[in-house]
Amino acid sequence: MADAHLPPDGPLGEIDDAEPDWPDGLVAVGGELNPETLVRAYSAGIFPWSSDPAVTWWSPDPRAIFDLETFRPHRSLRKTIRQNAWRFTTDRDFVGVMRACAAPTPTRPSTWITDDFVTAYAELARRGQAHSVEVWEGDEIIGGLYGVTLGGFFGGESMFNRRTDASKAAVAFLVEHLRARGFALLDAQVPNPHLTSLGAIAISRANYLRRLKTALARPATF
Repeated sequence: MADAHLPPDGPLGEIDDAEPDWPDGLVAVGGELNPETLVRAYSAGIFPWSSDPAVTWWSPDPRAIFDLETFRPHRSLRKTIRQNAWRFTTDRDFVGVMRACAAPTPTRPSTWITDDFVTAYAELARRGQAHSVEVWEGDEIIGGLYGVTLGGFFGGESMFNRRTDASKAAVAFLVEHLRARGFALLDAQVPNPHLTSLGAIAISRANYLRRLKTALARPATF
């Protein structure tokens, strides 16, 4: 995450009409990391991205999404899934997926997914507003992702893999799952080369917010 000049501190409740042009999309600092605040934030196109020492809230421009109409997995990925007999589940181990996403790796010693994030999103999952995808090779979980759902919106939060292409497989499964259930928007938050390699595209924040409004009004069920 790039350094940013912070706007005046304040709870999320004060940002509904916030000026959206702070550097890097930072729109607020502070507030509560709880299910109610998270739902309000995602409904406004905002997500949290750290909580030490205070929660920071973001609405980047441009925004990364996986286009549910145009996304197609590479043929080589389909071959990998088939050859390795990978299978997929949803909501089998939500907290386990979050913990795996938070685990340090050689190239990423730490993440923003602290215990308070796990607690808040696990409660969202208990309420049916957050979900996970798990990728299995035999009895071993080798990849997965999790995110928030509101209407026909899925806000992807993080992913992990323990086999090459396992996170790509999780995304491909998720896209097909969301299509089948009438979802309209799969958010990937901040554009970066890794997401682009997975098939994400970048759109303007204004375009994203229009798509979000449509998705929130759609009666879809994960």
